[in-house]
Amino acid sequence: MFERFESAKEHTAFLSLEEKTRPLLRQKAAFHRLTFAQIQLLITIAVDLQMWGEDIEDVWGEGDFGYLKKRYEELKNAPKKYDKNLKQKPIYRQNSLHIQEKSAAGFGRCPVASEKTRCCNLLTLDAYEGCGFGCSYCSIQSFYQDIVIDRDFATKLFALKFDKDKIYHIGTGQSSDSLMWGNSGGVLEALIEFARQNPNVILEFKSKSDNVAYLLKTPLPSNIICTFSLNPQTVIDNEEHLTASLKRRIEAAETLAQNGVLVGFHFHPMVWFEGWQDEYEAAAKELMQKFNPKSVALISIGTLTFTKPVLRQIRAGAAQTKILQMPLLQTQGKFSYPLGIKKQMFSTLYKAFAAWHGEVFFYLCMEDASLWSEVFGYEYKDNETFEEAMKRAYMAKIEAHGQREI
Repeated sequence: MFERFESAKEHTAFLSLEEKTRPLLRQKAAFHRLTFAQIQLLITIAVDLQMWGEDIEDVWGEGDFGYLKKRYEELKNAPKKYDKNLKQKPIYRQNSLHIQEKSAAGFGRCPVASEKTRCCNLLTLDAYEGCGFGCSYCSIQSFYQDIVIDRDFATKLFALKFDKDKIYHIGTGQSSDSLMWGNSGGVLEALIEFARQNPNVILEFKSKSDNVAYLLKTPLPSNIICTFSLNPQTVIDNEEHLTASLKRRIEAAETLAQNGVLVGFHFHPMVWFEGWQDEYEAAAKELMQKFNPKSVALISIGTLTFTKPVLRQIRAGAAQTKILQMPLLQTQGKFSYPLGIKKQMFSTLYKAFAAWHGEVFFYLCMEDASLWSEVFGYEYKDNETFEEAMKRAYMAKIEAHGQREI
């Protein structure tokens, strides 16, 4: 029996478990005569409970393995409850920045673009690779261990060729955070000049920081949109480590808007937790109080989506996080909330922005096409139609802003 356990624990996050838990699992597996697959599931359950701050002995009690699975599913399928008095704080290393040679400009399509979800076909520029923040749900950390700037980024950037008769939407915040490093390596300087030389390019900076100092002292062309990913402070405190607070992100966006810069907000990923409705509605109310919708280009809505490699990485790290304390439904090779929960969260937030309907471009990011009609009351027939509608809406806001510069 112990040989089966030793074989089953390979390729799991067993070594992420606390020392006291490991012999307990061996004993329980032997006592309940668990199969190979059951042992692997037991280890996953134990790792998850440890991350959630739960004691597996307390959860399991004197029941059989079926009882443990039932208790585990009950915890997963209810909104998570964040405790302000965490037993430990996750520790993340804010990696240093490296300037290196890269073979290409890092220009391409959004890495998660898919025909399986309604997608805006965003183009991306990997100005940076890797992120210094420690968000517990991060997928970027699955691809990059360090943070790298291309020494010749500007040269490669200006060598890119674009059709002057087409509109392009390019984002720089997919492989890193667009603003946290400021103008390190001359990246922002190059991107701003690139936007100025290419008025048919909508250039989006996306950030969870409040580092807008360089943007405030530099003339910006009107085709730059600065967007901020937002979550309630409860989520930021527990899952978005090292990022700017909600207050500071909103203040940074407000300062830019007051200086004539178009801004936008990404409520992505929305997180299902006790009190989520009140906190997301409060965030929407604050934005509507502080911003003129004429200065807001977009509101995007989406939620947690995981691939198997990201799930493995989170469990291998075993930091204290409740991010995986959620019903994980596998659809099209990825794991996320069931559509019913998504509809509830997305509809609640969209309704909270009722005063802005028709004035700001709202969209769902990387979500099932069926949700559009249920949340917004309309849908796009395909990704290309969605992409064109987004570009038209953004360009209309840009043209309304004119050539105003800071």
